[in-house]
Amino acid sequence: MTSSIFLTMAGWTSDKFRLSCIDNNGLKRTLLKMLILDNGTKNSNIEAERTATEYLVDQGVPTANANKSLLSFLAINALELSAPASPVLLECNAPTVPPGWLQLSGHPKSIAPLANGIVRKRISGPNDTELLAYRQLMVDPHAIKVVPKFLGVHQVAGEHFIDLHNMLHGFTEPNVMDIKMGFRTFTESEVSNTALREDLYQKMIAVDPSAPSAEEHARQAITKLRYMQFRENMSSTQEKGFRIEALRMRGCSPVTDLKTIKTDHQIRTTIGHFVNGRRSIAKDILKRLRQMRTLIEKSEFFQRHQVLGSSVFIVYDDHQVGVWLIDFAKALPLPPGTKVTHRRRWQMGNCEEGLLHGFDELIRTMEAVQQQAQHSSVRHQSRATDV
Repeated sequence: MTSSIFLTMAGWTSDKFRLSCIDNNGLKRTLLKMLILDNGTKNSNIEAERTATEYLVDQGVPTANANKSLLSFLAINALELSAPASPVLLECNAPTVPPGWLQLSGHPKSIAPLANGIVRKRISGPNDTELLAYRQLMVDPHAIKVVPKFLGVHQVAGEHFIDLHNMLHGFTEPNVMDIKMGFRTFTESEVSNTALREDLYQKMIAVDPSAPSAEEHARQAITKLRYMQFRENMSSTQEKGFRIEALRMRGCSPVTDLKTIKTDHQIRTTIGHFVNGRRSIAKDILKRLRQMRTLIEKSEFFQRHQVLGSSVFIVYDDHQVGVWLIDFAKALPLPPGTKVTHRRRWQMGNCEEGLLHGFDELIRTMEAVQQQAQHSSVRHQSRATDV
């Protein structure tokens, strides 16, 4: 499928797509403004069963390669729930810098790649929700196969960080996609306040003047729950249990304004463009998604938690495919006596978030994409035979 056809079907403008493929050095320079803490600072290693280098050597990486300098930037938002997805797939061939912490401006919780295929992420402290989640995920025999490897927690200059496996490590010029999972990405505590708010009404009509009901127009105010549901409904989140947050194709800048991709046709077309008509890629992604769904269904961690705002992170190049579930800043333990299916529709108090419903729908979509790629391959072979 040509780019112009894809853009028309998915609702993008050709100008927007061309801009996505420009090597935007000005943007890169802005994003590369950072505070570098010298790695010579004495680190207090709170928890580390082994060093990152030892881990990589155990995984088959030669010792010489395990000590190389900084790799290219990991997709910033691939591990950052609270940040928007705009830099989610940014991997802009950053220049080599001394190993250590990189503070990217503008992000309250920062992520930076270290040498040796490790990513360091700032957390709030030793009782951080995501840290607690990763500790439990690593001892769950099913969940550990779904998420990136957790390599320990560190304290540097009074701040706390977790080290994770860099999911782009080992890939060459990969294509990357971030898919936000669930039909609810906000916590119940965020929307428990029933107060009417004029500011949220103004935000709603700025996006869609026809969205408020007649009663809401008369009051010129809405609750936070109403606004959050309105925002989720702009995408495929509420219906499908997932939304395409962003993608980056090889040689192109990230495409991030995908939150209004909503219909079946738009979703299939977008994912079809991402796999670039490659049947083997679609097949491998589909196989991995099915495996992940089964593992999540068996996992005790997922039976005991509501998992809000997590993403399926997909990366592939000419040689391999990788798929993980990431972002656990809102992985909250269930109240005593509460059980979730991760598929039932959410009502206040039932803690359902639709994680597995999203997997079901994403798998159905990928099945359709794989079938379409297979049909396209047959047509091409038929044409070649005719010639």
